[in-house]
Order: sequence, then C-alpha cells, then structure tokens
Amino acid sequence: MHKVCANPSCPVHHPKQQTSRDDEKWKAEREKQRREQAIANTTDVRVLAAVSAAVPVRLLKRDLFFVIEKLVSLMEEHRLETLARQHGIRQKRDDGGIGKTLAAYIRRADEGTLSRLLVETSILLAASRSNPAIVLRDAASMYKVDTDAIARKVKQEFAAKEKAKKTAQSTAKTAKKTA
Repeated sequence: MHKVCANPSCPVHHPKQQTSRDDEKWKAEREKQRREQAIANTTDVRVLAAVSAAVPVRLLKRDLFFVIEKLVSLMEEHRLETLARQHGIRQKRDDGGIGKTLAAYIRRADEGTLSRLLVETSILLAASRSNPAIVLRDAASMYKVDTDAIARKVKQEFAAKEKAKKTAQSTAKTAKKTA
C-alpha cells in the first residue's frame, strides 16, 4: 500500500510550474550579466595593453628575465592565460601547459617586450591579491592611459557586434520563410 497526496495545492508534492516568462526574464538577466562581464574583461585587457605600451626600456635582459621568471611562478593559471593572450601566445596541446609555453616566449623576448611583461605581470599579480579594477586604474593613471576612452570604444565594438548578430539572425529568418 502506498499513500498518494491528493491535495493539488500541496507545495511539496505538487510544486507550481515556473512560467516561461520567469524563465525568459532569468535568461535575459543572465545574458545582460554575461555581456557586462565581457565588456569589463575586454576593457581591462585593453587598459593593460595601453599601460604596457607606455613602459620605457631601461633594465638589462638578464635582470628582466630573472624578475619575470620569479613573478610568473607566483601567478595563477588563468592570469598566465591572460598574459599569454596579451602577447598572442597560443598554447599547443603537446607543450605541457601555458606556463611552459610562456617561459619559452620569455626566453626569446627582447628587452622592450620583457619590460612590458614585467609591468603586466606585476599588475596581474597585484590584481589577483586585491581589487583588480583599482590596480588597473592606478596603473593607468601612472602611465597616463585614458580608461574612459578605452571603455567607450569597447562598448561601441560590442554594440556593433550585437547589431551585426541581430541583422544576421533576421536575414536567416527571412530566408527560411521564403524557402
């Protein structure tokens, strides 16, 4: 013998079904958050690039290599990936990780690149220990980088991509209707 709850208003045995409107609202909110995070990440990467472009060349290669090697060993994996992406380094599957690929790149780099790597590594390491936005803002002000202009440009690029995506979707829908 098995008891069955016959009360249709019982919240335990007959939970209310979520409406599709709530689901759509949740998806829209999630998409908005994802877009804002993507804009923030892209802006941070561009600010980091602008700061590193303003770094002068002064130290010897061996000094720079030593300091960078020690700083890189302290960094987390996703920070190493950010640094590698900043310099166009792609990880090969057989190489043994982004750390090994980045170390090979550092050994071959010139003094100017090592100087930029030193500043970028310091910024990323400090950002992982405290508030990344404050660290980037401080670095940008030190090297006189206009973060507002970079943020505006990133937002415009994202808006253009979104507009192109919507145009492509509407074109695809009209093509399906005519077919």
